[in-house]
Amino acid sequence: MTKGTEYIAHRADDTGFIHYPQEEHDIWRQLYARQAVNLPGRACKEYLQGLDALGMPKDRIPQLAEIDAVLQATTGWKTAAVPALISFGRFFELLANKEFPVATFIRRKEEFDYLQEPDIFHEIFGHCPLLTNPSFANFSHMYGQLGLHASKEERVFLARLYWFTVEFGILQPKNGPLCIYGGGILSSPGETLYAMESDVPERQPFDLLNVLRTPYRIDIMQPIYYVIEHIDMLDEIAKMDIMGYVTKARQLGLFAPKFPPKAKAS
Repeated sequence: MTKGTEYIAHRADDTGFIHYPQEEHDIWRQLYARQAVNLPGRACKEYLQGLDALGMPKDRIPQLAEIDAVLQATTGWKTAAVPALISFGRFFELLANKEFPVATFIRRKEEFDYLQEPDIFHEIFGHCPLLTNPSFANFSHMYGQLGLHASKEERVFLARLYWFTVEFGILQPKNGPLCIYGGGILSSPGETLYAMESDVPERQPFDLLNVLRTPYRIDIMQPIYYVIEHIDMLDEIAKMDIMGYVTKARQLGLFAPKFPPKAKAS
């Protein structure tokens, strides 16, 4: 997570209330309305159940206390207001304490479709509904604890596990259709349609060692998604010897990337 961004997070007042200008509420409303059309039949049922449980407003940016009330009651989690980007160390520390980092700014109109920094729409709309699910919440907690004690080199490999599950994970139930649980897809209209309906990306069964060896880029549609059968499989992954697999992945090295190298700025 690099430092330096044009976005500045809003700070809460003495009562914990964050004041957003009306134009930012308008952007939330537009983003919500657009994704609300895309998700039925594509988002996993656990996400939709969480979205319903949170009951977040459609016409304004929610206050973190509103989200916390539901998360605390369901899985014991809460949000933590953070600047636009934070260090890996701080990220793992928060997850290990059952606090989900939320950058308190929202994208501008010119970056409506995609931005590299995770904004409040990505964090709240994309991730928080599934934090009401025990398996997803437990996996996120375990991941934070692992990362907190991992070396800098190990964290780079752990980042791939998070990327291909929490951010860009897909489910394929035995007797049901393909569906999404990754927040990076759920908060992106373009990636939602691409991940579910395009023939371009590969969809591979989840294999921990392969996941840890797969390169990714944050600024493109994903060329590969890893698929688990149901959300409870996150509990099974959490019980695996993940750091042992990290060691093996480091020894074997990365797969060749399935994407072109990023063009250098002139």
